[in-house]
Amino acid sequence: MSIYARYFDKETLAHSADEILEFLAEIPDIEVTPQLIADVRNYVEGDMPYPKRYKVRPRVYFILIKSNADTMEEFRANNRKRNEEGYTPANVDSKDLRQQQLVREQYGWYRCAMGFKRVIQIPETLKFQYQDNEFAAFIKGNTPMECYNRILDYLQTRQDIDPRSQFPSARNSSFSFEYVGERLTETEAGEIDLNSLTAIA
Repeated sequence: MSIYARYFDKETLAHSADEILEFLAEIPDIEVTPQLIADVRNYVEGDMPYPKRYKVRPRVYFILIKSNADTMEEFRANNRKRNEEGYTPANVDSKDLRQQQLVREQYGWYRCAMGFKRVIQIPETLKFQYQDNEFAAFIKGNTPMECYNRILDYLQTRQDIDPRSQFPSARNSSFSFEYVGERLTETEAGEIDLNSLTAIA
């Protein structure tokens, strides 16, 4: 088993926790603390199959992904093949299928939308009520799940959004995503302004 690690444009395919920690230690933004060392070792040596992300600072993360690939080229080829085939086992129910889609690895831009219940104060009564709101953004990430988490962090730290607002889970149909590609076209980049989308890179 190997471990893919990425932080912005820095990436590596390692074969042990020590190699991952050496990679992280070379990145000035990341402080390799005893807690981080223990956490990385637990993930690498544990049974959890899903990708794991680590917070560096608000809305900035690095990600670890377990893989059977021996080289970076094989890792990328496996991702392309899996996405092209759209493999879906017949015995997987809708919840499991949704989970597979959320953690499917394909680095690049995603167009994501999230409907949520926003707490709004009514000026006439000074009372609060929930109103349906939708947030949409182009987000660069490795998986839809990573994009979901970045949207959630972004919305929950905005001062104009009441912390009592309610957000859906990633599996909920109120969160949607579509892979755009490794680069945004001029039309898509223009859409950020036209539709008040936020590009979170």
